[in-house]
Parts: sequence; C-alpha cells; structure tokens
Amino acid sequence: MQYTDRLETARLITRFLTPDDAAVWVEYCSDPVATRFTAMEGKTPEEMAQEGIALSLKRYKENSFGLQALISKETGAFIGKSGLLLQEVNGENEIEVGYHLLPKYWGKGYASEAAQKFRDYAFERHLTDSVVSIIHAHNMPSKKVAVRNGMKLVDPNAIFRGKEYELFRITRKEWEEQKTFYWSSLFSHSF
Repeated sequence: MQYTDRLETARLITRFLTPDDAAVWVEYCSDPVATRFTAMEGKTPEEMAQEGIALSLKRYKENSFGLQALISKETGAFIGKSGLLLQEVNGENEIEVGYHLLPKYWGKGYASEAAQKFRDYAFERHLTDSVVSIIHAHNMPSKKVAVRNGMKLVDPNAIFRGKEYELFRITRKEWEEQKTFYWSSLFSHSF
C-alpha cells in the first residue's frame, strides 16, 4: 500500500509532515481548549508538538498511514493536520480519518473538507470497507465533522487505548449511496 500526499480540495493541499512542522504545531499544543481531549498530559507544548509530528513520521515508515499537513492554497499557511490512521479499536484494526486544526482556523469548514477528502481517498483506493472516527464523548465539534463526513455513531463505548470513546463509521456502501444520491439530485433539476 502506498500512502500519498499532495491531495487537493477546493481550498487545501496536503503534504507529508516534517520535523520542522513541530515549531508551528506548538501553537495548537499551547491551547488548553484544543488539547483538552489529547492524551499527552504532563508534557510541555513543545514536547507534545514534537511527539505528535514524530508519531506521524513513524506511521509513514511503518505503512500505517499518518496525519498530513493541511496547507491553504490561497495563502500557503499551515492550517492543521488530517489524514488516515491505522488504529486498534475494540481489539480490531480500523482505518480512522483524523483531523486537528490550529484554533484560528476553527469554524471555517476546513476539518470537514479535509476529512471528506481522506474518506474518499480510502474508498477510492480500496484501502478498506469502512472508515471510522474515534471521538471523545464531550468533543462536540469533532462529532459534527464526523456527521458531515457521512458517519454515524455505531458504538458509544468503544475501547481505544484502554479508555472509552465514541466510534463513528461510514461504510463503502453508505459512501457509494451518498455519492449516487448527490449526483442524481444534482441532475434531476432543470438547468
């Protein structure tokens, strides 16, 4: 399996992370609201940023996907990270779409845009028959992104890294049905 970057959406392009990205990611790690659901308690923002980037670099090498940098096409700014992650949930391997944005870019639709691109990437390349998002029960913004990504809550008590999380999922069949509905509704209107 080859995991690629340079994926494009209307406003974003992705690229693989580099160690240098830790410097900009400190901004995210310094924000207590952004990190309230992060399992890196007791670490400095600099340590959190370096470890987060290192984890994606390790995933790239191990062929277990990894988050990628989200770059604004318009400004070239680093907006956040998103990508596919091979995760163990309830004792099973799953492909997750993950997303984290710098707080100044929240509420602008970037997380949904990126999540949908990586969901499509997974299905178009036949990497899996379903894609999940693993979300803390109190993380309402991430739940909204999952729902906009066509996902449904399938397990409110999924076990991930020894703790309970909510598991959202979309299957290939559901994704194909959504695409068919979209195109049929688009072309059913007179132009």
